[in-house]
Amino acid sequence: MSHQRSSGNLLADRRYAYAEACLAEGDPAAAADLAAQVLEIAPDFAPAWDLVGRARAASFADGGDAADRAAALEAFGRALALDPEDGLGSRLHLADLGAGEAATAIGPAYVRALFEGYAPRFERHLVEELGYRGPQMMVDALDAGFAAPQHFARALDLGCGTGLMGRALAGRVGHLSGCDLSPAMLAQARRTGLYARLVEADLVAFLVAEAPGSADLVTAADVFIYLGDLAPALSGIARVLASGGHAVLTVQSPPSSRETGDGPVLGADGRYAHPDAVVRAAAEASGLTVAADLPAAIRRQNRNDVPGRIFILRKLCTNT
Repeated sequence: MSHQRSSGNLLADRRYAYAEACLAEGDPAAAADLAAQVLEIAPDFAPAWDLVGRARAASFADGGDAADRAAALEAFGRALALDPEDGLGSRLHLADLGAGEAATAIGPAYVRALFEGYAPRFERHLVEELGYRGPQMMVDALDAGFAAPQHFARALDLGCGTGLMGRALAGRVGHLSGCDLSPAMLAQARRTGLYARLVEADLVAFLVAEAPGSADLVTAADVFIYLGDLAPALSGIARVLASGGHAVLTVQSPPSSRETGDGPVLGADGRYAHPDAVVRAAAEASGLTVAADLPAAIRRQNRNDVPGRIFILRKLCTNT
């Protein structure tokens, strides 16, 4: 299982913990050796294969040779075979080594696993340490596009997390529904009392299940950074929006030029950056018009602003 954290053998688990500590302390050679010892005891323990891969990849990145890269590739391949849903993120590691498809490197199981253990400290870390201010910036951008603050009868919050977007929309929405992959995050969102409905689901699957034309507003705060191909999500948004409805979302921008490239850029931070032209083209192909496109450093990393954009999309009014 992708969430497997015990090999079932106490000695193997202890050595695995030591191996993780060695890697965290900057000793990938010792980490790889200890992880190999774990696999001698528990050869089907996927996290240990993942750890071997991460350790050998770290050695390769630090000036190692082709043997380190080959060993990392083999280890990540073994981990993926044992964890086909990829909760460990093996595809992401393979893509980072140039051996996988970047656009599909981040999957739902990995995102779910990433946030399940993160939920209790998510808001404190995101807001206090990373300076996250995306939801309020999105609401401010919406207000700037209208003569006065708007009230939306029905809204969908994609990747709602702990409910930060719901708080920013408080008093502006009649009926708010949210979806997220992580049950632990949904439990936090439920405590806000702001959501009429919360669904554990991938956002594309969630949108497919919603009735056409059933939402006046769709939000996606810091969610598209985990999507390589934006087309399915934007098509789903266009389908659920009522005529004249709006979607507001954030994207991370490539570090060089926001107009560079014709596809997503998978960064070292394990997130996708999308050039403006790519977002615009995908939105328009889905039947949405770009009402606004604003620069927005919605969070910080390593004490530096992460470049991004806020897009406000609109579904054109149609005659019925």
